[in-house]
Amino acid sequence: MVKKTTQAAADSGEKQDGAPSREKKLYDVSFYLDWCKGCGICMAFCPQEIIGSDKNGKPIMEEPDRCIGCRFCEIHCPDFAITVSSRKPKRRKDDV
Repeated sequence: MVKKTTQAAADSGEKQDGAPSREKKLYDVSFYLDWCKGCGICMAFCPQEIIGSDKNGKPIMEEPDRCIGCRFCEIHCPDFAITVSSRKPKRRKDDV
């Protein structure tokens, strides 16, 4: 038997069984460019292929919302020039 989701459930962010769907976790990746020698390990082995290079060969995040937080870049950086952290949600005006 195949379950089909209704458009109302999809629009409300709920699964068909009424349970709320999980929000995708977002991550921030920080590069300490003064420490980076531009070896390219982070760019070559990123499973999402979202780390590119600038005109100087230093890493930049091309699509930060696609980061899955695997920390491969952080763990394998020989210069300790990368930090991956969970992104905190932005505060809304009515939360104050």
